[in-house]
Formats: sequence, C-alpha cells, structure tokens
Amino acid sequence: MCRAGSNEIAHNPATTITTSLAPKELTLKIKNTLRIVLAITALSSISVIGLVSAEDTDKALLERAKSMFKPLPDTVRVDDYPHSAARIELGKALFYETRVSTDGRMSCAACHNPSYHGADSLALSVGVHGKKLPRNAPTVFNTPLLIAQHYGGNRMTVEEQAMKALLSPLAYGNKDYAEAEAKIKSLGYTKKFEEAFPNEKEPVTAENWAAAIGSFERTLLTPAPFDKYLKGDQRAISKEAKIGLDKFMSVGCAGCHSGVTVGGQSFQKFGLTEDYWLATGSKEHEALKGRDKGKWHDTQKPEDMFIFKVPQLRNVAMTPPYFHDGSVAKLDDAVRVMARLQLGKQLSDDDVKHIVAFLQTLTGDVPAQFAKAPALPVAPYSN
Repeated sequence: MCRAGSNEIAHNPATTITTSLAPKELTLKIKNTLRIVLAITALSSISVIGLVSAEDTDKALLERAKSMFKPLPDTVRVDDYPHSAARIELGKALFYETRVSTDGRMSCAACHNPSYHGADSLALSVGVHGKKLPRNAPTVFNTPLLIAQHYGGNRMTVEEQAMKALLSPLAYGNKDYAEAEAKIKSLGYTKKFEEAFPNEKEPVTAENWAAAIGSFERTLLTPAPFDKYLKGDQRAISKEAKIGLDKFMSVGCAGCHSGVTVGGQSFQKFGLTEDYWLATGSKEHEALKGRDKGKWHDTQKPEDMFIFKVPQLRNVAMTPPYFHDGSVAKLDDAVRVMARLQLGKQLSDDDVKHIVAFLQTLTGDVPAQFAKAPALPVAPYSN
C-alpha cells in the first residue's frame, strides 16, 4: 500500500521501510535491499545443496574409483601352476634358501625381505658375490598380478623369473640347471620335492623349483584399506586420502597407475616431457653402458628406448627408495618427479600431501606366512 504524499512503502509490518529519500534514490535503495535478500537466500540454498552434494560427491568419487581400480582378488592361483600346501611350504623354504647360489649368500629373500615390506630398502640391490645390480628391487608382494616381471618385462611370470634367476650371473650364478639341481639334492630337499610333486619320477628339477617358489609368491597378497573402500566402505580411508584420490585421478596419474595393482599393467616411456635423469638425478651404470634405457636392453629395438614397466603402487609408502634405480629417496619427491616427467605439471604442496595420503591407503600388512623365516634343512654349503 502506498500513501499519497509520503515515501513510505508498506508490504507488511515486518518489512516496512520509511524514508525521506527522493523517488529515484528510494528506487535504488530498494533494488540494493532486494539484491542483499536474494544473495542471502541464494547462499542459504547453496549451503543446503552443499550438505546434500557432499554425500553425492563421495558416491561419485567412489564410482569413478571403481571404474579405474579393482580390489585385490582372494587368490592368484592359475591352472598352469596348481597349488598345494606341500608346494607352498617347499616354495617358502626355497625362497629363503641361500645355499643354491654360488656364494652361499644369495636367495630370493636377500632382495625381498619381510622387514622391508618385500623389498630391500637399497637404491641398487646387491647380488651374488657382492655384485651391485643395475636396478632397484621392487616388492615381491602382489607381483603375480603384474603384466610381467622386471622393469624391462623380460620375465612373463613369477615362475619364469624364479627359474632363470638360477643361471643369472647377478642372482644365483649357476653355470647350468644341472648344477643347481645337484645342490638342491645335496641339501636334503628330495623328500620335500616328492611330497610337493607326487607321481613325478624325477621331482627335483629347475622347473619344479620355479613352480614351488611361484606357488609361495602367489600367496603374498596384501589387501589394504583402499580395497575396503572400493568394496563400499566409505570410512576405510580418510578425508585427506579421498581428496588425494580425486587429485590422483583428475591430474592424470591413473592414466598409467590403474587396475588391481594400481600400475604394473602396461609399459610406458619414462620421461615424456624431458629426460628422466634431469629430474631424478640418475647416474650412468657400467653394466648398462650408460643410462638405463629400459626395455631396449632386452630387445635392442629403437621403439623400446626408455620404455619401462609401469610400477605397481601397492605398498609404495613402505618401499623407498623409488624408481628403477632408487634415485629418489622420499615419496613426496617421487610424486613431484612423476608429475613433472610424465604429465608436465607442477603440483602444489597440498596436492602432493593429499596424493601421498591416498598412496598410504595402498599399504597392506606383511602376509603372516611371509613374516617369519622357515627352518631349512641342516646341511653345509658346498659349491
């Protein structure tokens, strides 16, 4: 209602405005007041929507994660390598057995130690007769799920890797499989092989050595909080880790580090934006006759120059130092290096902190069957 002869506008008693302003000034003030009211209303609406969309956002994040990652399976047994309790027990013993090597000191466990989450904490591992290996030893956990073994992918299965290690001049150093088999027999393993490989006329073979170790390694899975999250438990990982997961996917990390092992399922060039050693500080290596060129050392193909297997990121927070040569000591620095070399991006400190929080959710417990070294046959080392 508007009264003649006054500038009072009354809509209701609660919203009455009285003024002596001129009509033009009054109109401007009313408009400003309406803007304030609308802004407050809008902010109130946003607050309510925010409360609703926070839950929706969590659900959307989980669905995005499910499209890129998969939880660990309960087992990685395959028909080609049947398991039995006897094979797993034998495989564990052989995994820790040093006396098959030519110096009596080298074993699988020398580079894959339960104290270091299945790795050895060294930049470059040490092989038979103290020879320094040209590459870092990754964790043995979950490795049967990878596309191949070794950074160059020159071993397709854990069984192939275990068998060929017997003859490697850097691992066990035997001149042939007959030499290794003779050592196994001399150490008193024949009965164990007969139990693990019944109905075989000659069970003590390099192939069965590999099959037994493979059976043991296929039990070394490490389910982590992230697996619970992928199965629907929203509380399994922290808010910071969820922010990191979102950043990990949106910035492009999951383009290579995806799947059940969060990596390890493809081969990529290391150093897409610049030479990798400029960021990692990697040195030349005598055994490689210069820079590590990845897969090229096995294939000699130009297209394989600097192509490496993408590492899995499960347990990455527990297995420093990082990269194929252990050239980067800290995980946060490794995250920065990867963003720089592979994505051409500089991450903020907060981004790095949150991504590391996510990576920590990939840590699983050391498998109980791996945590304690077994009792081995009583026999002296003889080369």
